[in-house]
Amino acid sequence: MKNKRWWLLGVCLTVVLLIVCNIGFKQIYSLPDGFMATMDEIESANQNGAFGSFVSASMQRSEQSVSSDKPSEGTVIFKLFGIIPIRKVNVICSGEEEVYLGGTPIGISISTSGAIVINEKMVETEQGYKQTEKSETFKEGDLLTAVNGVSISSLEQLSDVVEESESENFNITYVRKNKEYSATIKGEIDKNTGKYKLGLWVRDDVSGIGTLTYVNKQTNAFAALGHAITDNENDVEVSSGKVYNCKLLGIDKGEKNNPGQLRCMFLQTDEKKGEINKNTKYGVYGKIDNLDGLIDPNLTMKLGGRLSVKPGKAYIVSNVSGLKEEYEIEIIKANYQAKANDKSLVFRVKDKRLLELTGGIVQGMSGSPIIQDGKLVGAVTHVFMSDPTKGYGVYSDWMVANEVKD
Repeated sequence: MKNKRWWLLGVCLTVVLLIVCNIGFKQIYSLPDGFMATMDEIESANQNGAFGSFVSASMQRSEQSVSSDKPSEGTVIFKLFGIIPIRKVNVICSGEEEVYLGGTPIGISISTSGAIVINEKMVETEQGYKQTEKSETFKEGDLLTAVNGVSISSLEQLSDVVEESESENFNITYVRKNKEYSATIKGEIDKNTGKYKLGLWVRDDVSGIGTLTYVNKQTNAFAALGHAITDNENDVEVSSGKVYNCKLLGIDKGEKNNPGQLRCMFLQTDEKKGEINKNTKYGVYGKIDNLDGLIDPNLTMKLGGRLSVKPGKAYIVSNVSGLKEEYEIEIIKANYQAKANDKSLVFRVKDKRLLELTGGIVQGMSGSPIIQDGKLVGAVTHVFMSDPTKGYGVYSDWMVANEVKD
């Protein structure tokens, strides 16, 4: 009898172990509230055993006003044996709306919320050129955000605060590598103006090239780049910004330890195509006023959530040849992410045409749409320095979550 009890206990433990080992805890608990999903994606995940052999998921859709231009919301419930609830997650029910597909290089110009240090400089005083006394050495890329407690949003405001000061001592708040610091500067009086100077070269704008990912058909809200615009490792805070058409002049092919680049040109004197409102870890966002030259109105695509993404064949869309074309890639890894990250997936360029043109992924291609099974599932974000044929992408979930809604 005793041996029989031990035998039954062993069988029970084995069954429990088998059940536990066949539950996709990592997959289930890495899905955050607000990820995108469709009924078809949930059903496909169940059929493929994405959540384990003993767990199934079902979606319950929330009610939504017909007049709303926002995607509807719902809830996904994970159940053990189809009976016992083990987790409930809120989701965005994607699939109803389509977006205009990007792939076009764009010119980006951003006015920063603050003043960016270029270098330190001498001040011409009555006694000759002098270096101002500073408690800290400022570095290129430091972002000045306040002087003596007064917030700074432009060069003009910085000059006004400094020149109107009656004291030679200035307490500076600045940001370096996204962390806030403070320092003091003893100003010097400029010989020509009779006003205090800090002894710093600064600017208040950043410009560059990126690739448009998509434009919302209903609102003209756009997403681009797939990662933040940075200045010496500081994420640039947007005061205002503009989007422009740009002309592709040539391509520097990527090589090992040299990612290459798209050589493009745009003029800020040209008519702007739209406004930039946000610069986040997952890209640049705003509204497009004029779609001409940026998208093909006949080329639209449904959005796919992270459940759509799987290792295997996919495509990136790019205008690097002068025409908007699809280039084959292979998704090597699709990471499960509980928190937003701009390195959601890893891919390898397979298309010989793109390899011949660019050598792989080059600077300026960030934001290029990634499509799989007829859905826009992400955007290119980074290239492997050691291998330009490999790159990272961000899930479209994170981009949609940051889209400008107003």
